[in-house]
Amino acid sequence: MALYAYKAVNAAGKQSSGEIEAANPGDLELRLSRIGLDLITYDIASRRNLRVAGGSAVKRRELITFCFHLEQLTRAGVPLLEGLADLRDSIDHPRFKEIVADLIDSIEGGAQLSQALAAHPRVFDPIFINLIKAGESTGKLPEVLKDLMEGLKWQDELASQAKKAVMYPAFVLVLVVGVALGMIFFLVPQMVDLFAALQVPIPVQVRVMQAIASFLTGYWYLLPLLPLAVWGAIRMRLRSDPEFAVTLDGWKLKIPGVGPILHKIILARFANYFGLMFSAGISVLDALKICEGIVHNKKIERAIARAQQQISEGAGIAAGFESVEMFPKLVVRMLKVGESTGQLDQSLQNICYFYNRDVRESIEKLQVMIEPVLTVILGGLMAIIMVSILGPIFDLMTKIK
Repeated sequence: MALYAYKAVNAAGKQSSGEIEAANPGDLELRLSRIGLDLITYDIASRRNLRVAGGSAVKRRELITFCFHLEQLTRAGVPLLEGLADLRDSIDHPRFKEIVADLIDSIEGGAQLSQALAAHPRVFDPIFINLIKAGESTGKLPEVLKDLMEGLKWQDELASQAKKAVMYPAFVLVLVVGVALGMIFFLVPQMVDLFAALQVPIPVQVRVMQAIASFLTGYWYLLPLLPLAVWGAIRMRLRSDPEFAVTLDGWKLKIPGVGPILHKIILARFANYFGLMFSAGISVLDALKICEGIVHNKKIERAIARAQQQISEGAGIAAGFESVEMFPKLVVRMLKVGESTGQLDQSLQNICYFYNRDVRESIEKLQVMIEPVLTVILGGLMAIIMVSILGPIFDLMTKIK
């Protein structure tokens, strides 16, 4: 399959362009015709862009819409191929429209929906594919699609809350830094010239500001290079010492304020998908193996692997999680109750609710706390700069009088 950059026109005469994978120019023309486009010109795009065209541009909202519409259509009894065809015609995203068209082709060729989804791993992750596969085998595809939609909506809401928590501090920090740099670069030189003209000794705080301005002027390139150097050193250490990744991810979970929330988010994501897969009929060991790849934290990933080993050796699910000390005691107790009553799926749903609420409340508390704390810190920084600059001016005016 090659990646083609194309220009095409739709039935209304509107031109559009993009990138699509196709076997040859004839296949490219056929793929475009399936989404209502007539090919005008094409060229083979560089393989470097394949990752971008391969699925990273498909946003989470598109997947939520995909799950919602497909769940509604399959629940209403609409055949899968007809539902996908209706969905393809209603999608505006050109790349995702092509993916849905490819799903239709694969299913018409005899593949199941999960097998067709597996051909697009950059869009549909292993959890998505395995849940669909479980829904197909158990006859509960609409229910699985609804669970997937709710999980994606929760992730989208969580990402939105995280962005909201970061936006205000970032805006205030950029504003204060901009004002401080403006004073250092424009006000301090004028003050130095003024003191020199009046033949008055330059105060210590002004000399400090002058030294900072001189350093930033002469060595400004160190500011972007220093973070890059630190990042490069960390990457080299990770390549040479795999155990350092576990240590580094452990440090991330201990960052004051942010670390505990990150820990809860990872565990909430794990509990959410583990509950979905167990409810869909996927075995506990298989679900845990899949979940190892979604936490994106080596320390917790290793804890899940240890729990999986304990369970495979005959321990209960609650005992396996308790042995690795990954979950709070309340969660372990809920798992024990679920195992003893035979309602483990209900206990997993309760754990999902527990973590979702805990994460939401933690982010809200962080938002409430970070604004006044940041205001005090940055206000103090501005006060120091103002006193350092304006104080000598007032002293000079007093001496002149």
